[in-house]
Amino acid sequence: MSELALHRGISFHRIGAMILRYWYLLLSSWPRLMELMYWPILQIITWGFLQTYIAQNAGFFARAGGTLIGAVILWDILFRGQLGFSISFLEEMWARNLGNLMMSPLKPIEFLAALMAMSLIRLAIGVIPMMLLALYVFGFNFFALGLPAIAFFCNLIFTSWAVGIFVSGLVLRNGLGAESIVWTLMFALMPLACVYYPVRVLPLWLQHVSWCLPPTYVFEGLRALLTEHVFRADLMASALIINAALLVASFAAFLALLNSARRHGSLLGGGE
Repeated sequence: MSELALHRGISFHRIGAMILRYWYLLLSSWPRLMELMYWPILQIITWGFLQTYIAQNAGFFARAGGTLIGAVILWDILFRGQLGFSISFLEEMWARNLGNLMMSPLKPIEFLAALMAMSLIRLAIGVIPMMLLALYVFGFNFFALGLPAIAFFCNLIFTSWAVGIFVSGLVLRNGLGAESIVWTLMFALMPLACVYYPVRVLPLWLQHVSWCLPPTYVFEGLRALLTEHVFRADLMASALIINAALLVASFAAFLALLNSARRHGSLLGGGE
């Protein structure tokens, strides 16, 4: 009876063993550790800068109708463009099919081109209803922006592809233990891309970092278009140049990570 009661009772040794297992799993993956600190830090930085901007410009929002809604739509294009790319890639990882693809005649550039096309399809499914909702509920017509909207969209989708290619390479090399990077890396750009506030709100040293990111030029261009009714073609040209460099760099990084994965045999595993 005593032995039966012992089996039915709670064993703190077994609980401790499981805790130790999860602790070792946490320590073995730096993305998991970073994720614990990531969201609290990101939230306080993003909304702290927004609070500073609102406090300094109390009357601005009265004359800049649609600025925040437009920023939300553009941010969703950027985020969902990257997510649509990365999700299609992760589906191959989840299915353990990536090794089969890499052994086929499929070239890496062809694989990435297919992921880019899927990101556009996924983006259209998610964003078009959002734009229609903004039009009929809030009275903001994104399509009325005309040609500037095309420039905004192209630059944001190029950035999303560059980030998607890079994070896909990281997951390819490090396995699904690094999957959280897919969901979180783009949000790290939000405070620096100045989605909801102008660059001048940032500290001077951060402003230089912010201007290295193509989305910063897009969101500054949106605010100039809605508040000053001026299309800043110079901002779009600068964003396009940076995007071109980022796409080349991300593709080179993907090839390097792919070759590293082949050498280390992680293509067939793909686990954590």
